[in-house]
Amino acid sequence: MSNKIFVIAEHLNGQVEDITYEMIGKAKEIGGEVITVLLGSGAQNLAADFGSDKVLYVDDAQLANFNPEAYCKTIVQLCHAHAPNIVLVGNTSQGMDIAAGVSVACDMPLVAYASDVTADTITSQLYGGKMSVSSHVADGRFIAAILAGAFDTEAGKGSGASIETADAPDLTGLKIQFKQLVAPEGGDVDITTQDVLVSVGRGIQNEDNLEIVQALADKLGGALSSSRPIVDSKWLPKTRQVGKSGLKVKPKVYIAVGISGAPEHIEGMKDAECIIAINTDPNAPIFDYAHYGVTEDLFDVVPALTDKL
Repeated sequence: MSNKIFVIAEHLNGQVEDITYEMIGKAKEIGGEVITVLLGSGAQNLAADFGSDKVLYVDDAQLANFNPEAYCKTIVQLCHAHAPNIVLVGNTSQGMDIAAGVSVACDMPLVAYASDVTADTITSQLYGGKMSVSSHVADGRFIAAILAGAFDTEAGKGSGASIETADAPDLTGLKIQFKQLVAPEGGDVDITTQDVLVSVGRGIQNEDNLEIVQALADKLGGALSSSRPIVDSKWLPKTRQVGKSGLKVKPKVYIAVGISGAPEHIEGMKDAECIIAINTDPNAPIFDYAHYGVTEDLFDVVPALTDKL
C-alpha cells in the first residue's frame, strides 16, 4: 500500500478555510506521506503555510471558482495517478459535494461526519452529536469527511512543503457552470464584530421568549445571535445565524442558550475565547466545547443572570 494521505484543500475568496489545516494536522498524526491537494487558478500562493509533506497543485481557469463537477473529475484523476490510501475532505458543503463522486469513481468507501480518524478506523457523530459510531476499514483505503472544528488548526500549519504541479483533466463541456457567488445580505448588527454574543437555540420554545435572552444580551452590551432552527422559523434574520450555513464568529464571550451543539453550529463558534452553555441536557454536545456550563432551565437561569447584572 502506498501509505499516502490526500487532504483536499478548501478555499474561498483567496482565503484558506480552517478545515484544511485541521485535516493536515490530523493526517500528520495518522502517519504517512501527507499530500495537500490544491485546486484553483493563480492560487499557488495559498499553499505557503500548508504543513504537509507535499502540495499537489492543479491550475486551470475552470477551477478558479468551486465547481463540484470540475473538482470531482480533477481529484479522481489525481487519485488514480497517485493511489492514496486515505482521502480527507471537509464535511462541508464543498466537501460533501465531491466526496460521493470520488468515492464511487475510485472504489473507496466514504464515511461522513467524522470526528476522529486513525489508519483504519473512523469515528463518526450521529444524531447531531448525541451518538458516536466507529467504522473499521479492513484494507485501510477510505475517504473520511471531517467535521469542522474536530481538530487543531495550528497543527496543520507550517512551511517548506514541496509544490508539485499537475495537469487538469479535460474540463470542457461541463454540465455544471459557475455563474456567480452571492454574498449574504447585510443586517442591522454584524455579529462577526461583537465581543459578546448571547446565542439562542430551539430550547427557547417560541418567539415571544426571545425577549428574556435579548435582555441578557443588552445587559452585557452584546448582540443576540442564534442557531439555524431559530432562523428557519423566521424568528431572527439570517444575518444573526451562527454556524456552517450562517456566519463564523469569534467573540470574547459566547453564551449558548438552549443550543444542543450540532456540528454545523459548533463550526461557527468553536473559536470563541470563552464559551458558556445553558442546557438542561447534561449530554448535549455543546458541553464538549464549553468552558463553563449549567444544566438548569434557561427560563430560570437567564432572568437570574440579567437581574444580577
